[in-house]
Amino acid sequence: MASPHEKLAESLEVLKAMQDRGVVAVRSRDLTRTHRERLLRNGFLQEVMKGWYIPARRDEAMGESTSWYASFWDFCAAYLQERFGTNWSLSPEQSLLLHVGNMTVPRQLLVRSPKARNKVTKLPHDTSLFDTRAALPEAGYVVERDGLRLFSVPAGLVSSASGYFRQNPADARAAMAMVRDASEVLGLLLEGGRTTVAGRLAGGFRNVGRDRVADDIVNAMRTAGYDIREKDPFDETVQLISPAREQPPYVTRI
Repeated sequence: MASPHEKLAESLEVLKAMQDRGVVAVRSRDLTRTHRERLLRNGFLQEVMKGWYIPARRDEAMGESTSWYASFWDFCAAYLQERFGTNWSLSPEQSLLLHVGNMTVPRQLLVRSPKARNKVTKLPHDTSLFDTRAALPEAGYVVERDGLRLFSVPAGLVSSASGYFRQNPADARAAMAMVRDASEVLGLLLEGGRTTVAGRLAGGFRNVGRDRVADDIVNAMRTAGYDIREKDPFDETVQLISPAREQPPYVTRI
């Protein structure tokens, strides 16, 4: 009969094989009940929620968050894939943070999906996930990175709330620096007649020294028949952009 030590070694080999395959989010069905309970009992597995676990270090003190924060993004990618397939994305604001390399674990991760139930899922160490029934990025404006489905940078800039720029100025400026040409955002701005957003982005690009991009946004919106107010989202300076006299009457669409 195998000793307790040998039985634990057997369970650890199973867990290691999973980790070698890149598995971070361990589901109940991934392990036999015997292996799962043995690993939990000996501190090598940590429960995240019913039916979901992450590998842990045996020497990690009770209540320590190291394993959770190290596993957070991989866990969320696997969990959301299991729940929604490919029919989901992170919020535009969170997408932009990840695009510029800000991997800080949020207190609450916002997720969009047509299948969402508008509910909070509690996660370890006072973190949570909130899935909201909201529109996903349009075709061609969603990208996948390490299993996470994100708004592209142009779509994220167009879709983010104005507060994002004030609350995350360094990250927002870094995201704007990733846009090479105004054409990357103009399709989204013109399609929806998004004059308020166009004014915000024009002001933002001017703030980061991208005057040509700012001018191109203003001129394209004006040529399409829109009157916009250029507003620096970082300091809220407002400047009225007037239409040319020879143009037909303008309508403001928000």
